[in-house]
Formats: sequence, structure tokens, C-alpha cells
Amino acid sequence: MEKSLRQQIIDLIKREVVPAVGCTEPVAVALCVAKATEILGVIPEKIELFLSGNIIKNAMGVGIPGTGMIGLPIAVALGAIVGKSEYNLEVLRDVTPDAVEKGKKYIDQERIFISLEPNAPSNLHIDVKVYANGHFVRAIISGSHTNFILLEKDGAILFEKTSDSEGGAVDMATSDPELNMRMVYDFATTAPKDEISFILEAKNLNLAAARFALNGKYGHCLGSTVLHFGEKFFGNTPVAHAITLTSAACDARMGGAMVPVMSNSGSGNQGITATMPVVSYAMDIEASEECTIRALVLSHLTSIYIKQSLGRLSALCGCVVASTGAASGLVYLMGGGYEQVCDAVKNMVANLTGMICDGAKPSCSMKISSGVSTAMMSAMLAMQGFAVTSAEGIISDDVDETIHNLTSIGRDSMQATDKLVLKIMTCK
Repeated sequence: MEKSLRQQIIDLIKREVVPAVGCTEPVAVALCVAKATEILGVIPEKIELFLSGNIIKNAMGVGIPGTGMIGLPIAVALGAIVGKSEYNLEVLRDVTPDAVEKGKKYIDQERIFISLEPNAPSNLHIDVKVYANGHFVRAIISGSHTNFILLEKDGAILFEKTSDSEGGAVDMATSDPELNMRMVYDFATTAPKDEISFILEAKNLNLAAARFALNGKYGHCLGSTVLHFGEKFFGNTPVAHAITLTSAACDARMGGAMVPVMSNSGSGNQGITATMPVVSYAMDIEASEECTIRALVLSHLTSIYIKQSLGRLSALCGCVVASTGAASGLVYLMGGGYEQVCDAVKNMVANLTGMICDGAKPSCSMKISSGVSTAMMSAMLAMQGFAVTSAEGIISDDVDETIHNLTSIGRDSMQATDKLVLKIMTCK
């Protein structure tokens, strides 16, 4: 692979695999509020937010780090009070108990107004207006979680990014290489080790988050439950270990623990799911550092590839995407090659397609555990020469066509599902 293409892919991974504290949807809203507040120069007297449905859906039921609270209002208040836009998806890392108390008072004073933007140009769209002392500032994030496309003060445009400019109001930057499964595999397995060893930071962050959760009580405690009680049901097996570590990291994140995780394509849960099954199995088999690095790159880049055609947010649960990446990484650790990776991907698509996203919340750890066990099963079948064929369901002979069958269902056909899910969530 040419060095210039390798560098493009490395830049893509480094942009899509980044640390985040807390669920990325409410954190992105807090980031937008923090930026607008910084331009305003004072804590706003009033904050108005116009949000796409997927942002609202993914922020309603999730814990906000360091607060013991769930949902958008506290994230908005803290974005205004202590948020720093320079931290990007770690915008709330300076939260303190005193800041939380101030945030609660801010909410009680009814200074925050949240509305659905039904005609948002992207599934990921955040339009914030802050007011104080007769002035107002508007900030818009669209297309990706840190992608500001408009900054405006008192009607004067300070910054504007058009929809056709690089990284504009789209899901992926126009300069990104158009990936395919062969390219993903070749890059992961042939790129010089020193060029891709940065991916070990994903292992370090997400493993630390898992271990943190196993020493406390977060979310539904799925990870610690499997650890302490699962041997009777799962045995002392690689799949039990992978479920334990992956769901534990998710427990911490969805439960509002103040710990960073390494995200993928704007999602912490996807980053966890693309990382921890691979890390867990690598530890079980005592894989070399290089094998672990290449398996992690294969997993994360496969996930990024699938998201290129699916989009940032959709009705399809992100664990489908990330666990498909994990299956690829597991095959590599098991000694498989490109054909086995393709077979594992087909097995995953045949099994998990259609799992809905009904927002970020503690029970995401259960969906993730489904993805982990399916990834292990799919990899195991592929290594034994078994794969779902084109005679079955939505699977095609070509792996890339199979992936696009999955993403077209999640992106296009499930739009009505997405709207119904949001309606159910907001009308309960």
C-alpha cells in the first residue's frame, strides 16, 4: 500500500478514534453550549436548543459524568458553567460537586429550553442560542460530534462552514479514502507497526474503564454480574471474559462514571465494543503486542468503514457495527486471513441486522454483550469454514455488497422505525 494512502487512513483513524468522557450525544450538546458561552463571555441568562431527533433520543436516559443525574438539562447547564470547548469530547472533565449544585439551580430557574428540530439537515444536528445582557450567540454542530458549521454573535457571522466544504455538514470528510474490506484488511495487516501502535491507547483507556466499573456499581452492573456469577452459566471461557470486560466498560460510561473511554466514529460504546472483545481474547491467548495492535486496527477500521455508508446516527444500534469490527479482529487473532474475515462479517450481518437503537442508556451493556457473543460465534464459524451464503437473506457473495445491504437497511429503510422509537420514548 502506498505511503500516501496509508497516511490518509492513519489520519482517518486518529480523527475517528478519540477519547471521550460520557455519552457523546449529550457531551456534544455541552460542547456546543460551552463554545457559545465562551463567545458570549458570561454565563447565559437563557439557553435555547434545537436538536435533531437522534440527539434527543441518545441523550434522554444516559448518565452525565460526575453528576449522578441523567439527561440533557444537566449536560447543558454544566456546558455553560464549567465546559471548555478546547477539551472537545472531554468538555465536562472539570465538573465538580459545586458545579453540579450550580447546574441544578440553573435548571430549577427554568433557563433551558429544548426543542426538536424536525427538519434538521443531519441526524446529528445541534443548534444552540445563548442570551445575556442584550446579546446573543448562536453555535451549530452538524454532521459529526465536534464539527462546528456556524458561529454567530448578534447577527454577525464569525465562522461558517458550507455543506460542501471539507468536513462540513456531512458524516465523513470528503478527503477521506473510500474504504473497502480488502483495503481495510491490507492496511491493518501490512502497515508498519510503529505507524499504527497508537491504537494501543484504545486498549489502555477502555480496559481501565472496565476495571473501574468492576470495582464499583454502575448502570446495571452486567460486567460485574457476569464476573462474579457467570461461571455457572458461561463457564471460565473467552466469551465470558469478553462479555465481562466489554459490558463493564459500557456500565461505567452509561452509568455516568467520570472516566474517559476511546470512542469510534463519535460513539464511546462503539469504541468499547470495537476494542474490548479483541483485547480480552488477546490477553486470553497471550497474543504478541504486534498481533494485538493489528487486530485492534482491523476492528476499529472495519467499524469506521461500515459507518462511512451508515452515517453517524441511525435507527441501527451501533453495537452491530462495532461488534462486526470486533469479529474481524478476533478472526485475525485466531490465525485467519482475508477470506475468514469476510466470512465472519457475513455471519455478523446475517445475525444482528435490525437491532434497533432506542437511545443511550445503562441497558446498552446488554445489547453490547449480544454483539460480543455473536462476534465470537461468527469468528469461530468462519475459522471452521462456515459462512452464511448468498442463498440466505440479505447476504451477498461480495462482502462489500453485504456491508452495504446492512447500511442501506439501517440508513434508509429504518427511518420510520427511528421516528416511532423517538415517539414512544418521548410520550411515555
